[in-house]
Amino acid sequence: MGFAGAMVVAMAVDALLGWPSWLFARIGHPVTWLGRLIGAIDRGWNRGSDPPALRRAAGVAGSLLVIAFSVAIGCALQALLSSSWIQIVLVGILAWPLVALRSLHDHVAAVANPLLAGDIAAARDAVSRIVGRDPAALDEAGIARAAIESLAENASDGIVAPVFWGALFGLPGILGYKAINTLDSMIGHRNERHEAFGWAAARIDDVANFIPARLTGFVFVLLAPRRSEALSCMTRDARRHRSPNAGWPEAAMAGALGVRLSGPRIYHGSATDEPWLNEGARDPRAADIAEALTVYRRAMVLLAGTLAILAFA
Repeated sequence: MGFAGAMVVAMAVDALLGWPSWLFARIGHPVTWLGRLIGAIDRGWNRGSDPPALRRAAGVAGSLLVIAFSVAIGCALQALLSSSWIQIVLVGILAWPLVALRSLHDHVAAVANPLLAGDIAAARDAVSRIVGRDPAALDEAGIARAAIESLAENASDGIVAPVFWGALFGLPGILGYKAINTLDSMIGHRNERHEAFGWAAARIDDVANFIPARLTGFVFVLLAPRRSEALSCMTRDARRHRSPNAGWPEAAMAGALGVRLSGPRIYHGSATDEPWLNEGARDPRAADIAEALTVYRRAMVLLAGTLAILAFA
């Protein structure tokens, strides 16, 4: 945990500033830079005319190339910094764009606020920015469910996991993780184009998120208003989720709020029959998004405080 202090700096800067829109307009964002590289590899190496085995091999090579490149950039940047407290501050500042603490909070709050005001149309528009399901098919419960699920899953993928790997290895760790996570989000899909090519990206992402997802779930349990129900739901239902990792924070949050999450939904006009998490509980409402955000804020404070203690120990 040699870089725990740097991750506290990254979280603090992101909580205060986020990633300003003016800065994004000028230089974009490190994830968008990675996205361009991954997109170029996908277009050039993922050829539909190739047999599945060759496409899988190309996907393995492409994924490893992106990850190695990102880790090498992190190593080079870290090697340039002096080994003192200044290094901790500078590593934290460089890691800041890779921690989506404020962005996640603001995007979910943008769903909660109009939904609390009864503006379903504005809430549907806001939730369409953070989930892939068809917003037109969502009522209040569907919108709330989508927002809470996104908050729980992305708390792990967007904050806990990058901070975890950054605390262990500094810039190579956090940059390598963001490369893995971006690869999974772009090519790790089970569809005709990416079933073979994205196989490695999806499997590597599963491994990288194994510990952070479970850690996030247990932090939610610890801070839950219904602690015993959150623990029971997580240990019972996490493995029912289609993802080997996302079920842990989502099931913990379902139990924490006393609502049911996941379940059937519609993506691009096609219905998927997902199992319920906390089946038998009530459907979530707008107020439950606000309560989920409270759990999330407390979890981030606890995470930062724990890292600060590790840094000074």
